[in-house]
Amino acid sequence: MRRVSRREFISGAAVVVGAALASACGATPTPTPIPSPTKPAAPTAAAPAPAAPTATAAPAAPTATTAAKPTVAPTAVPSPVGTPRLGASLKSNKVEGVEVISDASKFPKSFKEAPQLTELVKAGKLPPVEQRLPQDPLVIKPVHEIGKYGGVLRRGFTGPGDTINGLRTAAGPDMLLYLDYTLTKIVPNIAKAYELSQDGRVFTVYLRRGMKWSDGDPFDADDFVFAYEDLIQNKELVPVRDARLSIGGKPGTMEKVDTYTVRWVFPDPYPLFPRVMALFNTISSWTQYGKNGTGPFAPVHYLKQFHPKYTPKEQLDAKVKEAKFDNWINLFKFKNDWSLNPELPVISPWKTVTPANTPVWTLERNPYSIWVDTDGNQLPYIDKCVLTLAETTEVLNLRAIAGEYDMQARHIDIAKIPVLIENQQKGNYKVS
Repeated sequence: MRRVSRREFISGAAVVVGAALASACGATPTPTPIPSPTKPAAPTAAAPAPAAPTATAAPAAPTATTAAKPTVAPTAVPSPVGTPRLGASLKSNKVEGVEVISDASKFPKSFKEAPQLTELVKAGKLPPVEQRLPQDPLVIKPVHEIGKYGGVLRRGFTGPGDTINGLRTAAGPDMLLYLDYTLTKIVPNIAKAYELSQDGRVFTVYLRRGMKWSDGDPFDADDFVFAYEDLIQNKELVPVRDARLSIGGKPGTMEKVDTYTVRWVFPDPYPLFPRVMALFNTISSWTQYGKNGTGPFAPVHYLKQFHPKYTPKEQLDAKVKEAKFDNWINLFKFKNDWSLNPELPVISPWKTVTPANTPVWTLERNPYSIWVDTDGNQLPYIDKCVLTLAETTEVLNLRAIAGEYDMQARHIDIAKIPVLIENQQKGNYKVS
């Protein structure tokens, strides 16, 4: 096992996930020890709300008898000859990002996979890569060069309430559409294509034919129908409908057209709906918001066993009791949480194998990932993402300074940038 050698701590949000997907290039680094995970803590229905901040007393005013001393201006100390000024290495670099190839004539003609997956294919535990990929793969042109398979991406996080940390690195992103790295163009992502009717009332999405969940089950329109009819419109699961699914206070509807086509229909023109679906929110992202019962799709083949519409009450009550929850709603939300339930099928490049309520949150490569590079290599290149629990953000920053992370932006204290810069060479990382 090897780890990623290039480490960056302050990075552009527009390209963080894409860079993680299509990186791991360069020389072979040294192995990275991974702490052994401990037994997961018992899941809870909801995290407690943070305590309200206490008021800070104003500083006492100076007494009248205290005379103010004159302020002495600091004397500038010149840097030694030949010593670069602190921060001189930080440059205003141009914005870069991966490019999605939508022209099918430019798609790879053959495909390759990570060595570990090849071994599973030989052992009969996985079908060949050509059968795992959809007919319409998501082809990405890397930022600089084709990468190499292998490595562990190390990050820090602060616990189960910090799952956005893993999502930024390992979720894809999972929206049907997204804004490209310039933040000006809407690009198909999980969706193969989309269109908005001339009157702005109908938003149609075309899915990728043959796309699969991480367990090999088909990803299709039925997953959208389930999410819309049985989750979003279920008042027990989602008491308040998201306003983004309405225009002018009038709710829209979602319907299946065929196996690989779904559409949203609104009573009035909603020309901004494609942009809403390209942004990160409760109606566009299942990976982050499935735990709330929202998101545009969900794996019906797995989750229906925890839903009263599909499972007899006696059986569902037994599942609730066995999992030590107080009702089916909390059981369902836990089972639909990608960070806490390793059994949950996903569509992201990496899949949770050790949950986020343990000291080490580990995610491994999804063998059914839909992403490939322009040479036909199934992505991601990186074997694992490992997020190690930090008791406080101060501890996280100290570990960053010591060079214990491969990429970290979240929770980095901007006040510590001078110290990070000073320790770049010692910690074998780069601040950018």
